[in-house]
Amino acid sequence: MAIADKLGKGRVLPTNVRSGDKGGERRERGGWLAKIAPGVSKLVSKRETPENLWVKDPDTGEMIYRPDLEAALWVTPNGRHMRLNAETRLRYTFDDEQWETIESPKVFEDPLSFSDGKAYTERLKIARANTGEDDTMAIGYGKVQGVDCVVLVQDFTFMGGSLGIAAGEAFICAARAAVARKCPMVAFTASGGARMQEGTLSLMQLARTTLAIQELKAVQLPYIVVLTDPTTGGVTASYAMLGDVHLAEPGALIGFAGPRVIETTIREKLPEGFQRSEYLVEKGMVDRVVPREELPAVLSALMSILMGGRRKGQ
Repeated sequence: MAIADKLGKGRVLPTNVRSGDKGGERRERGGWLAKIAPGVSKLVSKRETPENLWVKDPDTGEMIYRPDLEAALWVTPNGRHMRLNAETRLRYTFDDEQWETIESPKVFEDPLSFSDGKAYTERLKIARANTGEDDTMAIGYGKVQGVDCVVLVQDFTFMGGSLGIAAGEAFICAARAAVARKCPMVAFTASGGARMQEGTLSLMQLARTTLAIQELKAVQLPYIVVLTDPTTGGVTASYAMLGDVHLAEPGALIGFAGPRVIETTIREKLPEGFQRSEYLVEKGMVDRVVPREELPAVLSALMSILMGGRRKGQ
């Protein structure tokens, strides 16, 4: 007998039948509440759980309650200083979380019409959508425990904090803002190095930022650098190492080439903690390692001392 005869003329197999269903009837799902009091479950709306309520500790793998982590300034229970975006860094630095935003100059965005499989302009668009920032640098002017200063923050979440034309212009803008306001400049660095999509134009920023620092020194204004994780490449080779004082957060990776590249090149195992801030204090590359919660007080004290010496000399 043909299969069509068995099924019967005009009969259509239901498309929603599963192998476990009896008689071709789809089983209605419902919990115990639906069985006891049908319709009651519809009256009880689902609670919406906020996204990213828990953050995974990168060292232990444990989950940390996000409000607790924010209250601890994004320092985990085992002491790891997690990376901060520009706005959070500025909030933690300035008194009462109040500051005046200094806009960075606009620049020509893609001078080389660069593409590495994806257009540079497209990468910028994605980075801006993810961070809400135009580029990696943010500038603010305000008080740090009563001391006026210009603060420049490099945001690693924007294309790895890479140094390009826009970042170079922002640095120069911050330095000149400090000169105009006759106040110190503080730079929080975090970068993987020069931005490859801008080629030699990105490398030119090393010289340009160095000249901007000389403008600060010419009028005897302090320039303090806070090295955060990670500070590498061309940034380390320029303005990150030209401060009057170099502070660093605990555990920050600081260097030019990364440890893996160095080990591959010299074919030797590097010392424990190599290129970390605590190791570099011992070698004299960093003046002091300062926990995040203590940074405003330390910066204020340093700026007061350095500015006091300048005023006495006038």
